[in-house]
Amino acid sequence: MKHIIAVTNQKGGVGKTTTAVNLAAQLASPGHRVVLVDMDPQGNATSSLGIDKEALPKTLYDVLVLGIQPADIVLSTNIQDLFVLPANSSLAQAEVDLVALPRREYKLRDIVARVDAELIIIDCPPALGLLTINALTAATDILIPVQAEYFALEGLGQLLQTVQLVKQGLNPSLDILGVVITMFNKRISLSEQVKAELVKHFGAKLLNTVVPRNIRLAEAPSYGRTIFEHDKWSKGARAYKHLGDEVAKRLTN
Repeated sequence: MKHIIAVTNQKGGVGKTTTAVNLAAQLASPGHRVVLVDMDPQGNATSSLGIDKEALPKTLYDVLVLGIQPADIVLSTNIQDLFVLPANSSLAQAEVDLVALPRREYKLRDIVARVDAELIIIDCPPALGLLTINALTAATDILIPVQAEYFALEGLGQLLQTVQLVKQGLNPSLDILGVVITMFNKRISLSEQVKAELVKHFGAKLLNTVVPRNIRLAEAPSYGRTIFEHDKWSKGARAYKHLGDEVAKRLTN
C-alpha cells in the first residue's frame, strides 16, 4: 500500500517544513523511494533540499492547474531515493485557479496516484485553503507538528474540525498518524506544561519523539541541506532519526 502523509498545521512557524523534509530524508533509503510534495507556495521544502526554486521552468502549479505529468517536474535530491515535486510562489495562484476546475478537491489525489513512490510526504501550507484541502483529500495519514509554546493548541480545534469534514465528505480513509512536539526546550517549564496538555488531548496519538529547539536544525535550510547532511550528530538529527523509526513502525502496524 502506498502511504501518503500530509504534514500539516495551520499555524506557521511550528517546524512543519523542517519535519516534512527531514522525515522524508530519514525514511528514504535504497529500495524505498520517497517523494516529497511541496504544497506550500513559500517553496521552503524545495529550497531546503538545495534547489533554486525561482529558477524552475515548471513546478507543482503546472501539474495541478495545467495538467502536465508529475514525472515532468519531479527532481532528484542529494539524498538517495528522495525526490521532490517542487514549488515556488507561483503555487499561490493555484488557490484561485483551482476554484473553476472540476473535481478541484481531488487534483492532488489524481497526481499522487501517478507518482512512483512507496511513500509520499506532503508539506502543507500554513492555512486551511484549497491547497490544504487537496493535501488532506490525497493523504492516507496526517502528521501534526505542534510547537512547545504558549499558543500551541490555538487553532488545533479548527484543524481537527477540517480533518473531520474532509474525512466525512472527501476522504473516508483519512487518519491521524500522530502529533509530534517540536521546538521543545526542557529547561523551560512551559514546554513541559504544553506537553502535558497534548498528552491530555491526544493520548496515544502523541508520538514519543520530541524534537528539541536546536540551532543546527535552524541553520540547515539556509545551506539547502537536511539536518543529516548539515550535522548528523546533532540533537536535531537524532530526534528526526527517532521520529522516522517511530513513523515507520506506525505505518506498518
